[in-house]
Amino acid sequence: MMTLLFIRAFFLIISAVVGYQIGAINGDAFTGVIVGVCGGALLIVVEANLKQVSVRGLSSMVFGLLLGIFMANLVSDIISLLPLGDVLKPVLRVVLTLVFSYLGAVMALRGKDEFNLIIPYVRFKRQDLREGVIILDTSAIIDGRVGDIFKTGFLAGRLVVPRFVLHELQRLADSEDDLKRQRGRRGMEILKGMQKDTAADVRIHEDDFSGPESVDTKLVKLSKIMDARICTTDFNLSRIASFQGVEMLNINDLVNAVKPVVFTGEELEIRLVKEGKEAGQAIGYLEDGTMVVVSDGRKALGSTVKAYVTSALQTQAGRMIFAKMER
Repeated sequence: MMTLLFIRAFFLIISAVVGYQIGAINGDAFTGVIVGVCGGALLIVVEANLKQVSVRGLSSMVFGLLLGIFMANLVSDIISLLPLGDVLKPVLRVVLTLVFSYLGAVMALRGKDEFNLIIPYVRFKRQDLREGVIILDTSAIIDGRVGDIFKTGFLAGRLVVPRFVLHELQRLADSEDDLKRQRGRRGMEILKGMQKDTAADVRIHEDDFSGPESVDTKLVKLSKIMDARICTTDFNLSRIASFQGVEMLNINDLVNAVKPVVFTGEELEIRLVKEGKEAGQAIGYLEDGTMVVVSDGRKALGSTVKAYVTSALQTQAGRMIFAKMER
């Protein structure tokens, strides 16, 4: 806020100086000062009533200032082609430079979502990151498998953790609910371990979005600005983000894809641990967690049996295998 006030005050002073110079040319310097100050104040009032966005970043201001100067030079070159006289042309050039520079600097400061986020990751991103940027959400960090997956080299890129994701982890760690508190603390410990691991390039993205938007909405918005992918275990986030054209890396989808393939008639050795929903059914699990429903296995509940596969079903929760016991 102080930076914005400084820019406004500096602009008023420069406007007064320009007004004085113009007034001196016409023999009335005092009137020129009044007109210059009033014109600068009017422009500040117009700027202050524009749609408000958050103010952040010296780099944004510099970018906006350079853009304003470029636009002022472009418009001045066009105006110089008009028959306006040798006195008016340099005056217009100075005025246009002031106006465009001021608007560019102020709007860049306020529009940090468009400037401050783009500059470090899109315009000047490292060329050696062949796979770009991957944003981690809260569920992927708490899950803990993402670090091991990136160590294998199957997925490459810079891992970015937004500041608002860290805030969500902190809220979970401070929760009164025991389960949420354990999940939050586990996520913080996992993230700390990943930062120490030299095999994973993990960075914290400091910028946040203003407004009461949910974390999922912010993730989708940030991924679009940074042209990044989102790594998650949240099915709903994957679906919503995919609808909006964001590339998703769902860890659960990867795990399901690398599970061993079973064929109809293949024999399995499995321990039956609980009853199924239908009469006579029993349920067991393979080493990778795949559920196996044995149609006539309730009588052998609690023991390890041999069964042969009759069919397999792929669901959103994972793969489910149906089998029958050997007779």
